[in-house]
Amino acid sequence: MKLLIRPAAEVAIKSKPVRQQQMRQLRQNIRKLLKRVDEDVRVEGSWDRVDIDVPDGRGLYSPVLDELLRIPGISTIQEVNVYPLQSLEDIGEKAVAAYAGRLEGKTLAVRAKRVGKHDFRSLDIERSVGAALLRAYDTAGVDLKSPDVEVRVEVNNDSFHIATRKHQGMGGYPVGTVDTVMTLISGGYDSSVAAYLMMRRGLRNHYLFFNLGGTAHEVGVRQVAHYLWQRYGASHSVKFISVPFDGVVAEIMRSVNNRHWGVVLKRQMLKAASEIAETLNVSGLVMGDAVAQVSSQTLQNLNVVDRACEQVVLRPLIAMDKQEIIRIAHDIGTESFARNMPEYCGVISQRPATRAKLHRVEEDEAKMDPQALAKAIENREETGINRLLDTTVTPEEVELVQTPAVDDVVIDVRHPSEEERAPLTLTNNEILKIPFYELNQQFEGLAPDRQYLLYCDRGTMSQMHAGHLKAEGHGNVKVYAPAG
Repeated sequence: MKLLIRPAAEVAIKSKPVRQQQMRQLRQNIRKLLKRVDEDVRVEGSWDRVDIDVPDGRGLYSPVLDELLRIPGISTIQEVNVYPLQSLEDIGEKAVAAYAGRLEGKTLAVRAKRVGKHDFRSLDIERSVGAALLRAYDTAGVDLKSPDVEVRVEVNNDSFHIATRKHQGMGGYPVGTVDTVMTLISGGYDSSVAAYLMMRRGLRNHYLFFNLGGTAHEVGVRQVAHYLWQRYGASHSVKFISVPFDGVVAEIMRSVNNRHWGVVLKRQMLKAASEIAETLNVSGLVMGDAVAQVSSQTLQNLNVVDRACEQVVLRPLIAMDKQEIIRIAHDIGTESFARNMPEYCGVISQRPATRAKLHRVEEDEAKMDPQALAKAIENREETGINRLLDTTVTPEEVELVQTPAVDDVVIDVRHPSEEERAPLTLTNNEILKIPFYELNQQFEGLAPDRQYLLYCDRGTMSQMHAGHLKAEGHGNVKVYAPAG
């Protein structure tokens, strides 16, 4: 199987050096990610396309396509069948077979390209293939301007290929072709969508979390950050930075006018983010604000907040409404995280200022002990995101089971998309599918007299959640860790 990748249309209008750099980066990203699927997948290309050869007979097509659909910078993915060149008649026969059941009642146009020396022209290919398709199927005829179906044939010396099904990619630019940013992530709908949109635009994205005092919240944010990186940004290494901010929160509540709590909290976050960004060579900070969504997000308050740092503050959601944000979160797989995300926030003003004055906010901040912020920045934890789940602290040790007993119930805690790609099958045991983000809520309703074994591919997620369940008093939890 051969796949033909086209980049986003914007790439084609770049200057030659920029276009070459972006295509080189796209091929590099694709190679790195497809190597995880199979070492033998070949990636080649030119200034306007990437060609991928997928070995036949190994069941690689679906996992390869799944990876490609999640790589920023890809506009379309075209399935291509490759054949040895024999005759125009043979090309027509192969086209008839390739488009079986797809042309009835539809208009069509055949587009042909030819490279090499042949005794026929590209126009001859189009006419011959078009005639074969019209004879074979009850079409609505030929429409060269705006057909329902385009049949693409490319002859290259002594072989030819026919493009069949086309899939829409993520679009945008390849990650690594623009700049590096850092997203302030809380695990909710807004920040996760903002991080995704930045990666889609080709920006390498670090994750910055301000822990306001909730351990469960940080565990949840680690999971959503790792998910976003693994699915959409794994071609590049990035960091997850956790900043303990409970001391700053306490200082704000002691020293700042109640009406300014929300604005000052965001300013303190940006001040910390700005200092950390300088150590990571980060060009911009990303926030999930949408104008007028809450009191701290009026234009005047956003202006006051932004004055706290030197870096550009990017807000990709600024003109979106909440339903649009939730729709994108659903599409990219973070909606379920956000819906079940435990949160902690004690900085809620009774009558928040919607038109804060910069000089008054700065006067309030001057009353704060600067050591609170300095200590929070100093005590931050930076973790390579590929090790993020491995370094998450589990409150209780759990037993690993290689072979379940007959009465054991196995709970598959993987994200539904992972479970669908590689379903767990066991002959003798009941299997429940409960994603990790719903586990705490649903576990309370399970029969207390059964033994439950949590399962995930790597064992990290299952051990972490089993440990938390044990810490909450559930002694009937272990981890299913099959050998090999």
